Amino acid sequence: MRLLDHHPVSEAAARRLRDAIRHVDRHILTDPEVARVPLVVASALRHVAACVLATFPHSGVREESAGDRRDSRPATIHRAAAYIEAHADTDIAPADIAAAAHISVRALHIGFRRHLGTTPMGYLRTVRMAHARRDLLAADPAAGDTVSGIASRWGFHHHGRFGATYRRIYGELPVQTLFR
Repeated sequence: MRLLDHHPVSEAAARRLRDAIRHVDRHILTDPEVARVPLVVASALRHVAACVLATFPHSGVREESAGDRRDSRPATIHRAAAYIEAHADTDIAPADIAAAAHISVRALHIGFRRHLGTTPMGYLRTVRMAHARRDLLAADPAAGDTVSGIASRWGFHHHGRFGATYRRIYGELPVQTLFR
């Protein structure tokens, strides 16, 4: 990746970059106690690098190509969605979904946004949430089935977030569904 121009994309972006550099210089690099922590320094430098990329035009951003648009047609996205539904119980990533649909990850994201109004991983979460609800409805608390066990089975490891999302979608807490 390379910078394509030395002029900032906006004055606001340039101001954010200056502020980031000033912060790193004043509060991280010049404080010996903080500067000795590699994780903090690396994170601060990544932040400055991200600000540089947000400030100047660079080769890492490309326009949506005709190939991306062609590859993201409804039938292809349907194939990707079917893959997600068939493999929702496994650890899958956008690259796996794109490979199954024979398209690029970029085309996958474009197609999901255009045709389904979400991202591939957002769609995966929706599918997993539906499976979790189905399992909660079929569960037997007397046999030891729990909300946390079912949530974990479907990849929801932050149980508080799972409960809040479940309630927003289904209008009740997962434990209420479990004990129906």
